[in-house]
Amino acid sequence: MTLEELEKIVAARSEASPEDSWTAKLLAKGPEKCAEKFGEEAVEAIIEAVKNDPDKLASEAADVLFHLLVMLRSRGVTVAQVMAVLAARQSQSGLAEKAARAQK
Repeated sequence: MTLEELEKIVAARSEASPEDSWTAKLLAKGPEKCAEKFGEEAVEAIIEAVKNDPDKLASEAADVLFHLLVMLRSRGVTVAQVMAVLAARQSQSGLAEKAARAQK
């Protein structure tokens, strides 16, 4: 599965009734709640990374990716936009790109 395919799943689920879809229910609570849920999932992934449990980390990473896409949708940001930013960053080293961002 690609991020674009997962984005389509999130989009489809967002059109469902909040009584029938976790995604629709979360989106109905607003962008702030979507961001909060993403943060919770990210922390859970960090915990599993520290514990060095690859299977649980993979599971939590899946939750992170899913909830990242829900959060992006809540603010009207597409995977294509994120990928364009990543593509633009490939023209220079990560260290140079980070230094350039710090100067802004």
